[in-house]
Amino acid sequence: MGCLSPKLYTAAQVREMDRHAIMDHGISGYELMERAGRAAFVHLQRMLTDTGSTDTAGHKILVVCGGGNNGGDGYVIASLAKTKGYPVDIVALVPPEKLQGDALRAATVWRGLGGSTRTAGQIEFAGYHVVVDAILGTGLQRPVEGEFRSLIERINAAPCRVLAVDIPSGLNADTGQPMGVAVEAEVTVTFVGLKQGLFTGSAADYAGRIYHETLNVPNVIFEAQQPSAELIIESEVNTILPPRPRGSHKGDYGHVLIIGGDFGMAGAAYMAGSGALRAGAGLVTIATRREHAVSLGGGRPELMCHGVEAPDELEPLLRKASVVAVGPGLGRSAWGRSMLTKTLDSHHRLVLD
Repeated sequence: MGCLSPKLYTAAQVREMDRHAIMDHGISGYELMERAGRAAFVHLQRMLTDTGSTDTAGHKILVVCGGGNNGGDGYVIASLAKTKGYPVDIVALVPPEKLQGDALRAATVWRGLGGSTRTAGQIEFAGYHVVVDAILGTGLQRPVEGEFRSLIERINAAPCRVLAVDIPSGLNADTGQPMGVAVEAEVTVTFVGLKQGLFTGSAADYAGRIYHETLNVPNVIFEAQQPSAELIIESEVNTILPPRPRGSHKGDYGHVLIIGGDFGMAGAAYMAGSGALRAGAGLVTIATRREHAVSLGGGRPELMCHGVEAPDELEPLLRKASVVAVGPGLGRSAWGRSMLTKTLDSHHRLVLD
């Protein structure tokens, strides 16, 4: 990923940001489209040059354009590539003369440069270095079908690098799940607000490296929207977990009690305990089946493992704990239910699995 803001937004929120930029701040829709195209072209050029070859002019580019503003972005990118001397072709899923508004204007500029368009059936993807996905944007509401689905499947099967414009086509901008099928991009350049669907669901399998371009819209536009979610980024983690004083000791960093690991599921409690230690807990105790206590402690001596068969045996362990995690490998037996009930009745600070 590139340098990202921690704030995420729904597709509807980002559309509202676009509307405010146009209606309240005097930025035309076509200006936003041009800014998006220019920003994406910068990243496209990087993809063309990061191979180490100096003959980047010989790298052929294919831009696949849909019928909306996402397709309009694609026409802007293709026009920029053509003026820079790159061999570039466009596949138009919607004939340019049937486009409307800003997308039609972008297609007209492309034609004014002598550019033409092809149909999907006239293209062999293997001849291109980079394919630019400008097919479908964030407004997709139903599964991808027909020619659009077929073309996305061809892109995914091709031996080309893929740059997605704003969001990989077919990926739901809110859930991060493919709508039947989605483009598998190497790079995604997204605009204005970061869409939460680029970081949720199955997005990691489709978005590749994510670069965020705000298109220089005023900060007040972002301030007017409450983020739908936030990323956990390294700078925030470093603030929450600052360097520890050299004179500190394990007792200064909390005591985690993990309750779980019924017969056949001891590994879950072990992994939870190891995770707590890795996260920085000073002390970690596992309350588990008596038969598991010795083997768990032998595998990771930092873990303090206690065999607990009756709920009352949890009492001294609960008193010492700063926080309790109950559930890893707890199972559904009478033992697990009794452990859970006792823990819930303790009114302790809990993490429930």
